[in-house]
Amino acid sequence: MRGSVVAPRVTRILATSRRREKEDPCAGDVELDFLDEGVGEVLAKSSSSDECCSNEIQLPDDDDIDERDSDASVEENRSFWDNQQQLLQSVICRTSSIETGVRNATKEAVKEIQNAETACGCSSPAALFSCRRCLMREVSRRLQSLGYNSALCKTKWRTSKDIPAGEHNFIDVIDNTSSKKGEVRVIIELNFRAEFEMARGSEDYNRLVGRLPEVFVGKAERLSNVIKIMCTAAKKCMEQKKMHLGPWRRQRYMQAKWLGPCERNTSNWTDNNNSNNNSPADQSTTKTKTKPKASLLTVDLLDKLPNMHCKAVAVV
Repeated sequence: MRGSVVAPRVTRILATSRRREKEDPCAGDVELDFLDEGVGEVLAKSSSSDECCSNEIQLPDDDDIDERDSDASVEENRSFWDNQQQLLQSVICRTSSIETGVRNATKEAVKEIQNAETACGCSSPAALFSCRRCLMREVSRRLQSLGYNSALCKTKWRTSKDIPAGEHNFIDVIDNTSSKKGEVRVIIELNFRAEFEMARGSEDYNRLVGRLPEVFVGKAERLSNVIKIMCTAAKKCMEQKKMHLGPWRRQRYMQAKWLGPCERNTSNWTDNNNSNNNSPADQSTTKTKTKPKASLLTVDLLDKLPNMHCKAVAVV
């Protein structure tokens, strides 16, 4: 029974397959071709999807990212320093008639003092040109002789949250000749470039400092713009070097030097000159000799106590 049951099933399957082959001999081929095409499409899709996945997974190397970032930072730094150079040049080149007049007079006075090699008026044995305070006094005196309202100025400020305390001396000239412009203040700094020099400044920063004049003569507004440019450059320089910017390099501190409240002294040269140029007769005034005071260590007891008798003692 089991053999008779299995045989018809096998015969039936073989018959149908043979019947289909007889009715359509190409059916098997077509079916196989269709299957092959379907499998090919599936494989092609799977391969293309693998390519997409592989493309999505591929990421740039860290070295490539670092190179791109470094190139961008170099370009940004170059653009910054070029911009600072142009800004500083445009500010320095601009001038007015009063600034030009005071600048020429100041340069002429400094040149004459340097060539004369005059001795310093204070107690210092150095030459006049080496003493900053005496040099400012002489320059101010010469400007006054030319008719300028010149004075020695001293600014002084207290410690605040951002900057430490300090003081600074410089020269200024007040001009009131123009009724339209009103009062114009021209600031004179005889050692201007050194005020912005840094021991660890970068090459770009030092190049910017080199464009500053040694003797600055300009209005307060112009000086304020120069301070802003230089302090911004100093901050950028320290950021590139990854160093801390000292509070005395900040913009508020530098502005306090020249633009803060100040004391103007127009008569200091005359007072100092009169005190140093006294006649020998005035200087050789007689002085009464003061009697030296006796202390307990120098008192002679025999003089103070004449009735006191002392017995002589022989020394063996």
